[in-house]
Amino acid sequence: MNRLTQSHFDTSGRRMGGYGRTLVMGILNVTPDSFSDGGRYNAVEAAVAHALAMEQEGADIIDIGAESTRPGHTKIDTATELARIMPVIEALRGRVAVPISIDTTKAAVADEALRAGASIVNDIWGLVADPRLAELAARHEAGLVVMHNREEIDASIDIVADLKNFLRQSRDRAFLAGVPQARVALDPGIGFGKTLEQNYQALAHLAELKELECPLLVGASRKSLIGKIVTSTPEERLPGTIALHTAAILNGAEIIRVHDVKEAVQAARVTDFLKEYQ
Repeated sequence: MNRLTQSHFDTSGRRMGGYGRTLVMGILNVTPDSFSDGGRYNAVEAAVAHALAMEQEGADIIDIGAESTRPGHTKIDTATELARIMPVIEALRGRVAVPISIDTTKAAVADEALRAGASIVNDIWGLVADPRLAELAARHEAGLVVMHNREEIDASIDIVADLKNFLRQSRDRAFLAGVPQARVALDPGIGFGKTLEQNYQALAHLAELKELECPLLVGASRKSLIGKIVTSTPEERLPGTIALHTAAILNGAEIIRVHDVKEAVQAARVTDFLKEYQ
């Protein structure tokens, strides 16, 4: 039996995790400039069709983002982000049974999305950029994902210690705002503010984050830390993605964030079965 304690993740009044089954979060980028699929789903009809397809393939959560977070991305204002994301959320309301997550760092965007039917806030700045996100999540009884991030890469730091300190503070901000422990998930931020080596150290030591007693979410899908090991385009990195997410699940991740849902679900189910014999 797996020795890592599994936490559960609640959203919309539903207990989603904690049953020994890894949750799969499907990525829906409604942006023109995302690193992997920019421009592919920025038309409402295409975005809705892709969300429905991911649900059919087994996605447990649909994570919708309207602002690219790739290195060198161009920041957008609140109005632009809302104009991209709200028509998609509104079009999906009542058409998908799985929870919708809003990938944003702006409280104004999150508030509108939650009012329109989203039930999870995914913040890549761990409540640092806009602490009001925690209050919104509490008020809407939404799930909250807080991610580790850094303004600048520093190869000299102990990245595991930095992860623990940052995520503990983010978690505690969420708690103080009234978000229950079961609705907070922690993301080590693979590919954000880290050297190549630090990204792999974070994954290798993921189990140490279990001491924070919240579900762990890992998103390594198609990222450059794969392409720096084996030269490849983002679309060619599915095998590397599965390898990293398998390692993450074995090290305690309860949620994986992916582009390729069907393949990720199969890999996760097999890995979940394997965990029972560790």
